[in-house]
Order: sequence, then C-alpha cells, then structure tokens
Amino acid sequence: MPEPTVPDRTDTPAVALGPTALVLGVISAAGAWAPALAFAALPWAIIAGALAVTFGAAGIHYARHGTGRLWTAIAGTTLGAIGFTGATTLIWALSA
Repeated sequence: MPEPTVPDRTDTPAVALGPTALVLGVISAAGAWAPALAFAALPWAIIAGALAVTFGAAGIHYARHGTGRLWTAIAGTTLGAIGFTGATTLIWALSA
C-alpha cells in the first residue's frame, strides 16, 4: 500500500519569498546603480525594488517562524531598498 502524501512543513510557498526577494533586489540594485542600465531599467528598478522589500519582509516573517531561509530574505530586502531608494532619488534629482 502506498504511503499517504502528507505535506511537510517546508512544502509551502513561503519558502520562495526569500529567493524571489533576492532576485528582484539584484535586478533593482543593478538597474538603479549601473550607469549603462540606469535610464533603460529605471522603471523596472522601482517596481522590482518595491516588490523585493515586500516579499523580503514577508520572507523574514516566515523565516523567523521556521519556514524558509533568513539570509536570502534579508539580502533581498536590503538590495530592494537600496535599488528603490537609488532609483527614486535619481528621478527626484532629474525632475528638480
């Protein structure tokens, strides 16, 4: 008789929040701080940065409860905040 399929504690979508935040944070930071990419990727840097901070904060919450990895969520949140702040500051400086 086959064993029943029982969900494990690590079988949850919350495990993907940290790595998703990390990827979006890297896109945001690279788009905001690389001079060659700054104007082409500026809108994407703002959107990716905001999403990275949101997913990273949720990932930190779940990682503290034992689901997912804390370092990826913290790194994604940090990179997302850096990219979002840099892109927003650049737009603000250019519009003045």
